[in-house]
Amino acid sequence: MAYRPLPAQAPAVLLREAKPLKALFSQAQRLAQLQRLLESQLQPAARPHCHVASWREGSLLLIVTDGHWATRLRYQQKRLQRDLQALEAFASLTRILFKVQPPNTPAAPVTRAIDLSVGSADNIQATAQGISDPGLRAALERLAAHGKSKPA
Repeated sequence: MAYRPLPAQAPAVLLREAKPLKALFSQAQRLAQLQRLLESQLQPAARPHCHVASWREGSLLLIVTDGHWATRLRYQQKRLQRDLQALEAFASLTRILFKVQPPNTPAAPVTRAIDLSVGSADNIQATAQGISDPGLRAALERLAAHGKSKPA
């Protein structure tokens, strides 16, 4: 029995017709609409720090970038809930939950700078002269080579 792949389809067609993708796409569109409504009620400074995570059974879960913004939003929670309830999409809103989740930023690569004084480099070089193991001796000599050159 030979495997025959399905004919290729355009991404837009897949999003409209494939049931799992269709459900996922509609959920993403719904969250994007809820995010726009939320942003219309938030202060401009808070908008980049607050995102809709879920909306279920009258409970709105918001992801906040740090504790500072979570605290500020908790102080405004009653006003925000009242303003959101006035909108048709949030008419059944009963509570707002805040969850702090820092944004995913790639860690900067660790750069190691060997900063040896001339005296330290001389001591390491002298120690290397007394070592009989060739591998350890070579490693100590490479380390000593990183010593700062004497100012002219």
